[in-house]
Amino acid sequence: MARYDIEKDFVVLDPDKNATVVRYSPDLYEKLDKDFGDFVGHELISCFEFNADWPSWEIHPHGDEIVVLLAGSAVMLLDKGGAVEEVVLSRAGEYVVVPKGTWHTAHVAKSAKLLFVTPGQDTQNKYL
Repeated sequence: MARYDIEKDFVVLDPDKNATVVRYSPDLYEKLDKDFGDFVGHELISCFEFNADWPSWEIHPHGDEIVVLLAGSAVMLLDKGGAVEEVVLSRAGEYVVVPKGTWHTAHVAKSAKLLFVTPGQDTQNKYL
């Protein structure tokens, strides 16, 4: 059985929860939409390390996103209809469930490694 590295290899779960490993590339998101039918019913499991605040807000209209802190610390900002809720993640293993249809971003003071389970269909971004 093959062994993978979540920091280099993403996992796509199809609607039947079959896993496909996808190697990171600069055009990854375009390939995901093309290769997985605009990501309808799919979820992406990925890991990123951040050394600064996110430059944008994002929203996932087709499901909740799970964001797990693996290292460092981060403050997740969730826009709850104009009121911004801050969720502090300061210990490895802590996580937040970002509700479907909620704009969110993250502030990172030094660094944070985060694991994501993302319903990617129709994800939108707006830049600050």
